[in-house]
Amino acid sequence: MKKIKSLADLRKSKADTLARIHAKEKIRIRVHMGTSGLASGAKEIFDFLTVELEKRSINGIVVGTGDMGYCFAEPTIEVTRPGEDPVVFGNVDKLKADEIIEKFIKNGYYVEGLLPVNYQTIN
Repeated sequence: MKKIKSLADLRKSKADTLARIHAKEKIRIRVHMGTSGLASGAKEIFDFLTVELEKRSINGIVVGTGDMGYCFAEPTIEVTRPGEDPVVFGNVDKLKADEIIEKFIKNGYYVEGLLPVNYQTIN
């Protein structure tokens, strides 16, 4: 390991480390797969998102999570872009999931179906 001999060396080391960390960051999609989510089609959305991220070479991960209390809007997904707060979308079908990938995940544009955040994310 290279020795740090000055403030400039320390700043360069910090910048290099942050660049490596951000290069590895992935988009994280949580599909809410509680009982109401599964009954509303969350498994199909989970499978669709997994296949489409791979097909489109998007650096992301799709994970299933428990219920978040949005039973009225199931299936719901939470999308976290690197360095940004999570965004929750409700009433997601395959067409909406495709729109979320193309507009929000790739370009950062919000689409219809945003739900207000009424919880704290656990990291």
